[in-house]
Amino acid sequence: MYDEMAAATAKLDLEVERAAKSLPLAVRLMTHPGVGPVTSLAFVLLIGPVARFERSKQLVSYLGLNPQEHSSGGKQRMGSISKQGNPMMRSLLVEAGHTAARLDPELKRVYQRLKFRRGASVAKVAVARKLAVRLYWMLRSAADYAQLVRMQGSPWATLVETSPSLG
Repeated sequence: MYDEMAAATAKLDLEVERAAKSLPLAVRLMTHPGVGPVTSLAFVLLIGPVARFERSKQLVSYLGLNPQEHSSGGKQRMGSISKQGNPMMRSLLVEAGHTAARLDPELKRVYQRLKFRRGASVAKVAVARKLAVRLYWMLRSAADYAQLVRMQGSPWATLVETSPSLG
């Protein structure tokens, strides 16, 4: 029974990989460490045209990775994530973020710092949120992972590193 399931799963994996490689946007997202065909294909198909989100904060809210707010009497308290978006996409981003945190030095630092302060589960969700923002900017700016890493400052900045003038 296991062999039959493994064969069926292998066929589905090949089909998902073929579908992801046929979409240029999904191929671009797969350049990010930890993001495979399933995550990239699901992200591209779920998000649709990226121009409908003016800011990455709107995308994070759409995915349900933003914190809930419990405010009263001038006190602002942030709670757990809202979970308003697609639960499958959130779980894919958490899994991809966990892998990306092992492969990307910046995400690894974020994960380790938050894991020490708030615990592993909070750190995983925070890395998933950061990964979703990165994937958003990869789609928005038409940049692959290597270009995204070289960006300085705001994602609206140029994609090419600035070199010091030889004055």
